[in-house]
Amino acid sequence: MNLRGAKVLLTGATGGIGQALAGGLSARGAEVILTGRRTDVLEPLAERLGGRAIAADLADPAAVQALLDEAGEIDVLVANAALPASGLLSDYSIDEIDRALDVNLRAPIVMAKLVGERMSARGRGHLVFISSLSGKTASGQASLYNATKFGMRGFALALREDLRPHGVGVSTVFPGFIRDAGMFAEANVTLPRGVGTKSPQDVARATVRAIEKNVAEVDVAPFGLRVGALIGGAAPALAAAVQRRVGGDKITQGLAEGQRGKR
Repeated sequence: MNLRGAKVLLTGATGGIGQALAGGLSARGAEVILTGRRTDVLEPLAERLGGRAIAADLADPAAVQALLDEAGEIDVLVANAALPASGLLSDYSIDEIDRALDVNLRAPIVMAKLVGERMSARGRGHLVFISSLSGKTASGQASLYNATKFGMRGFALALREDLRPHGVGVSTVFPGFIRDAGMFAEANVTLPRGVGTKSPQDVARATVRAIEKNVAEVDVAPFGLRVGALIGGAAPALAAAVQRRVGGDKITQGLAEGQRGKR
């Protein structure tokens, strides 16, 4: 799909990765419609990129329909908004569980239904879901986060087949550890030696490529982490043992502590 002149709705635009996505899409000639909760970041970003800003909290079920009504017809949806959900399930309240499920899983699914129907009627469009390598391999102390990201992967792969005859593409982007911005960077967790990172701009480039080439899945991670994700899918018990050996539990515990205030 050609992004030049396309109307793109980007959720979670106020975070560091969201801002990189907004810039990358705009640089390809897209007309960006940016949404998020932090209007102090959202509005200047939209103004700088010549786009529109629509404030919305996707934890509110009614906000999804209202957002789409205000955005109008769009050519591309990039569902990037997500809440951190690392930590032991026993540490979460029911309200926090519901909030994570609403933002990370329910909102993208409902948006895909409503937007996908309009795109199918026109015979063109693209849906992108910004997921995580946590949607391919599980980690201790991340059961809720893994649930939302594994669910998103299965949903996107099946939806891609459903929408293919209607000329609508579906892609999922799987970032690993992203430096300088995003949940991992904000938690300030130290990785074991040899575990590499990628940049927010790498995520933006991967997203643009997924849209323009209609790629089903794109991993944004160094080679070692991509291999680890493959092992995690094919041999989860082995992957869990390797994670324990290299201190993976300390990483997820650090993420949980660093993200506790954003649940």
